Amino acid sequence: MSPTRVVAVAFALIILTGGLLLTLPAAARDGQSHSFLTGLFTATSATCVTGLVLGDTWTLWSGFGQIVILCLIEIGGLGFMSVASTVIFLLKRKLGLRHRMVMAQALSVSDMASVVRLQKWAVLGSIAIQLTGALILTLRFLPDFGLEQAATWGIFHAVSAFCNAGFDIFGKIAPNASVIVFNNDPVVCITIMALIVIGGLGFFVWEELVRVRNFRKFSVYTKMVLIGTAFLIVGGAFFIGCMEWDNPATLGNMEPWQRVLNSFFQSVTARTAGYASVDQAALTDGAKATTTVLMFTGGASGSTAGGAKVVTVMVLFLFFYTKSRGRHTVCIFRRTIPDDKVIDALTITGLMLVMGVFGAIYISEACSVSFTDALFETVSALGTVGLTAGVTTKLTVLCQIMIIIFMYFGRVGILTISLGFLLSNNAEDRIQYAQTNLLIG
Repeated sequence: MSPTRVVAVAFALIILTGGLLLTLPAAARDGQSHSFLTGLFTATSATCVTGLVLGDTWTLWSGFGQIVILCLIEIGGLGFMSVASTVIFLLKRKLGLRHRMVMAQALSVSDMASVVRLQKWAVLGSIAIQLTGALILTLRFLPDFGLEQAATWGIFHAVSAFCNAGFDIFGKIAPNASVIVFNNDPVVCITIMALIVIGGLGFFVWEELVRVRNFRKFSVYTKMVLIGTAFLIVGGAFFIGCMEWDNPATLGNMEPWQRVLNSFFQSVTARTAGYASVDQAALTDGAKATTTVLMFTGGASGSTAGGAKVVTVMVLFLFFYTKSRGRHTVCIFRRTIPDDKVIDALTITGLMLVMGVFGAIYISEACSVSFTDALFETVSALGTVGLTAGVTTKLTVLCQIMIIIFMYFGRVGILTISLGFLLSNNAEDRIQYAQTNLLIG
């Protein structure tokens, strides 16, 4: 099969397997089998590292079910080829061209020669970062909850945060509360934020940060990711803080330092992580709109994050800025961005916008919710974020199926479309029609 089909079929098989495992009685906390749709929805959300759930994870799923979800998160976050390539490395087998092409797609790079090196960075770096995060969280939970509970929570949430999944098992304290139960704890919040940001930077950026260590010598891509990430985090926190500062249902009753902390947490988690430190349904419309923009943008290519990707959105803004000044060449850092890359960015963004808007219209009518909350839900699914304004549990069967498709497209569809760009035939069309002039604007 072509690399695009390998990616799509492999993810589908992983989701189907996970869905079947979650329908087993052993996966349910009460010992009663959940419906296949519930299992499929949860498996899709975990594999596509989204975090949307039909019920509290701790309440619905037993220890076995939580292990299945955690494995799906790890596979979906690092990419199934990361796991496959690890086995190949252990067996000391050489990688063929087809394997390299699929791995290149999983990492969103076009340089085949660097695929193996980047993959090693991805695997070893991911393990080290997740273990560090798990250790910090375990030590924080240890005094209050004992070793077993602390280690379970530390490992689960470190993996979930690094993979930008947003699943939590804090339901033992308060079902459906997510990180709200620890929103006044700087150690928990900052550790989770750090894991989310690191996971969202991408394997390529990690490798260059360690190898080059000089901003001026970084590639244009790495510079754009770092600048875009910093701008979105700080800008998002500023706008959310201003809009929610006096809202008693979110930040209004907190101490000033807690308001700042949770403003940054909301800004970070909105970029495809899905943890909630405040009630998302209680956000003002302005804060919901800001969060929706952050969810749509997402993280970097080749990372555990989803969304349209930060560089994609930056290319669009550069394109609009260039055109508004009457110029035709899109440039940044004294480098020209090829026209085909601009068109690729427009294609991905346009597809996500159309799906998000029309999906929101249908959910708004079918489930009797506001369009703002419905758009929040669809963008959360497409961006593989997992935040919800209380709509997920109200979804009808058809709406649940649509959200499953959106989550799959947000994680797998973007991958296969990008691979189509990578492997496209750049040869000129054999037939060209005469040009025509149109009035635009």
